[in-house]
Amino acid sequence: MRSIQAEHHTDYRSATIWFTGVPGAGKTTLAKRLEMELRSREILVERMDGDTVRNVLSNDLGYSKRDRNIHVRQVGLTCSLLSRNGIFSIAAMVSPYRDVREQVRLMHEPQRFIEVFVTCPLSDLVARDRKNLYARALRGEIQHFTGISDPYEAPAHPEIVVHTNTETIDQSLDRILHWLYDAGYLHNETLQPVHSFNELITSGSMQ
Repeated sequence: MRSIQAEHHTDYRSATIWFTGVPGAGKTTLAKRLEMELRSREILVERMDGDTVRNVLSNDLGYSKRDRNIHVRQVGLTCSLLSRNGIFSIAAMVSPYRDVREQVRLMHEPQRFIEVFVTCPLSDLVARDRKNLYARALRGEIQHFTGISDPYEAPAHPEIVVHTNTETIDQSLDRILHWLYDAGYLHNETLQPVHSFNELITSGSMQ
């Protein structure tokens, strides 16, 4: 009953938008921009950043498969509670294992989980890695590095795929927003042109 009431007077259908992909692919950048875009449309939204949640709620967890899966499920449960109560939840998580992402999907009400696969070739990831984490991982200096020494299982049937090596941030964001519109999560009056980063700063949507 709460979720029906929460959306009764809104012009959108809330859901979890789950960004998954290897480190450095652009998940957090896109998640932040999407959050700002939705806020600029006066849509209720909360963004769950995997690293922030780990530091605050899961700092006792390591990077074993078991610990990674616990962390993903914790974030997934929080997102499901938000999305069913009229709030868009945005998660930027490596979430490397396909079966656990499917468990998170099943935590949600039907059609309230939207998987966005953020993909980028390894050569591009290495080239734009300012911290040289990929170079160090390739030399064996970093253990449990997803996509190098630990596996990443790409989604089999994601709702949305963005290619950050060939698309600009605005192009990827535009693809996501149009998908949300076409699928009925946003309606005519909320589909507006993608704002530039400076426009969002000026409007105060970054706060």
